[in-house]
This record gives sequence, C-alpha cells and structure tokens, in this order.
Amino acid sequence: MNRMAISKQGYAGGTEFVMLSARRERIDIAAHIIERCRTLARITDVPGNTTRTFLSPAMRTCMNTVKGWMENAGMSVSVDAVGNLRGLYSGAGTDAPRLILGSHLDTVPNAGAFDGVLGVLLSLALIESLGGRRLSFALELVGFSEEEGIRFGIPFIGSRALAGRIDESLLLRKDKSGVSVREAMRGFGLDVEAVEAAALDQSAIAYLEFHIEQGPVLESLDMPLAVVDTIVGQTRGEMVFTGATNHAGTTPMHLRHDPVAAAAQWICRVEEIARSTRDLVATVGRVETLPGAGNVIAGEARASLDIRHANDEVRINALETLVDQADFAARQRGLQCHWRAQMHQPAIQMDTRLSQIVCDAIRSTGVEPLRMSSGAGHDAMVMAERLPSAMVFLRSLGGISHHPDETVRHEDVAKAVDAGLEFLRRFDEAIIKAHA
Repeated sequence: MNRMAISKQGYAGGTEFVMLSARRERIDIAAHIIERCRTLARITDVPGNTTRTFLSPAMRTCMNTVKGWMENAGMSVSVDAVGNLRGLYSGAGTDAPRLILGSHLDTVPNAGAFDGVLGVLLSLALIESLGGRRLSFALELVGFSEEEGIRFGIPFIGSRALAGRIDESLLLRKDKSGVSVREAMRGFGLDVEAVEAAALDQSAIAYLEFHIEQGPVLESLDMPLAVVDTIVGQTRGEMVFTGATNHAGTTPMHLRHDPVAAAAQWICRVEEIARSTRDLVATVGRVETLPGAGNVIAGEARASLDIRHANDEVRINALETLVDQADFAARQRGLQCHWRAQMHQPAIQMDTRLSQIVCDAIRSTGVEPLRMSSGAGHDAMVMAERLPSAMVFLRSLGGISHHPDETVRHEDVAKAVDAGLEFLRRFDEAIIKAHA
C-alpha cells in the first residue's frame, strides 16, 4: 500500500508538518480503508449477512483482525473489561497527553460495511500515515465493543466504560437467552472486576470520531464532509400493554381485553404526535405479542419506542404525552400498561474549540465544511460527557445506512484522510503552544 507520509521539519517556534500526498496516493489509501471495511463485513455471526453483536464469536474474530493491523502500525494493543479494543500509539514524551480516536465495531442485524467500522479504520490509516513519527501527544484508537444496543437493549456499553458509566443495573441486564452482561463478559474471558479501570484517566484530553452520516443531507448538497455541532437527545424504551389471553373464536368482541388493539391505537398516536411536532422523530421498530398465536387473543403486547429531538424539553414533553396516550388506550379496553425506560440520553453539544480545529482542517483541503446536527446517536455523545469531543461525518451514498447497500465514495474517504492529517498537525501545534 502507498502510504501518505507526514514529514517533520523543525522551525523556530514549533514543529511543521508537510503532507506529501499526491491524488493517486490519497485514493490508494481510501481504497485500502474501504477494502478493510469490506473484509470486516465478511466476519459475521449470521452467514449471508453482516451481523456482529456485543461479545459474540464474530466480534472476537473481528477484534483479532483489527488488533493485527494495529500492531503492524506500531501500536501496543489491549482489550479492556467490556471488550473494547484499545491501541496506543505513544507520543514523543513519556507523559504525553492522549487524543482518543474511535468508533464502534459492532453492527445492527444485516448491516452495511461502514457504520462505525469506517471510523475505526480511517483513524487507523491516519496513524499508519505517520510512518512511525511521534507527535507531542499520544494517540489512542478505540474500537468500541458495543454501540448499537442490539444484544442487551442498552446502547453504548463500550463508550460508557471509558466514561466511567458502567453500573450494577447494566451488568445485570439480560439478553433474550437469559445471559446477563456480567455473564457475557466472563464468558468472553474478560475481568468484570476491572470495569472501573477501563475508564479514561487524566492523560486523555480530547476525542475525535469519524463516521458516515447515515442520512441524505450531505448527498443532497453534494458535499463530502460535515462537522457535527449537536447530537440530538434520545429516549428508548418499551410500552407494555397487559390484558387477558382468551380464545379467538369464542370470546365476543365486547368482552375482550385485547392489548394488541391498544398497542395499535397507541402506535398510530406515536406517528401523529411526531408528525405534528417540528423536528421530532419517533419510531416503533419492534412489536411483540404473547403468546403470539394466530387463534389466541394475546395477553400482552410490547412495543418499542425510540424518540429523538435536539431540544431535551421537547423530547421529554412528547414522551409524557405518549405515556398518557398509552394509558388512555389501555383504559378504554380495561387493560394495564406501563413504560419501561431503557435509555435517556440528553442532547449533547460538541466542543466548540475542537470542532473549529476540525473545520479549519477540512477547509484546508479545499472543502467548505457543513455544520450540522446528528439525528443518530454515536459514541461521541457519551465521550463528550467526559472529554472535549468533535465528530466528522462522511457522505452516505443514497443516505443509506443499517442496510447492506450502505457505501461511501473513495474521494470522500480520501478527503477525510487529508482533513484528519491536517487536524493532527494543527492539534499538535496547539499542544506545543500550550506547553511553551
């Protein structure tokens, strides 16, 4: 692989980096990153589609593959107590501060090749492009073991560990097989007692994440890159309607206590309220009925809810309204209902100063960066609670994500590499000035 090199030349007042990068070399790097993403997409727990969940057999294989690439780049690699893959590229001094780069390695079911993974492998390419040269700060690359929340219904387990937010209730959470998070960790060979040690220490000073947009905005504007200003707040949970199981043929309609009918009424109200509230999005993505037989009136219906908005007050007010609507639908049919909250994540602002360095780095490549909000949740929203954080979006072709057709442009990845290297140069300059 032709690597983009950064040469270091001393000059009065600091250290200057000169990027030696022809267009052909940049495209070669981008092609290599994309090839690696597709390599990882073939590592799956479900033959025929890309599915990798928290601490699954495929995740172990994926981690071992990325670990080899990290080690070849001159990084010391470890796996923390929740399975995060962490590679350290040391700085020029033994007490150098650390810039954290990262994204996630897990996927949704039947996923594409780039969600999360692109951010890990693009960041790895930046470190490879240093060619062994050391900066005034260390780089820690984290491949988060869990972001999507698929296996245990709780997202961001990986980044929660770095932020020091793994508690007993999370460890007790069980998957559909009845295996708890704690048991899954032990079964994977991890040290549950070392969870607290996974949290970042004081040497970590900032976080940067590259990620596909997962939406159509950049493509609609024919722009390759954006800087994220805000990640919207989101609430996830489950509404449970409880009625009475009975025979479908012998129970008259007026004597039924059917939770499925109540759930259906409520789901329609979810859509109506979201449509009538500016910028609110609300989704019922999963509905389960028990016992789930075609000739039996269900005794219970469970409907998931994912609700998001950049303004936390708007989101919370909408949630309260929807809980009231569920209660109304239940009382009409003589049912019980209750709301099971799984996650409340407030809207998060990215760090202004760090984001400005990212903007300036992108602008230096000849691209005027778009500033935008993210409707999707990302590890950056958890990391921002602990560190100044910034996030870069790359264009998603067709706005497609969480689907096998998910893809990116080689030129956009090349631009992101150039911008990333320029960011490292500018960040290095800022660290040197701060310690002058």
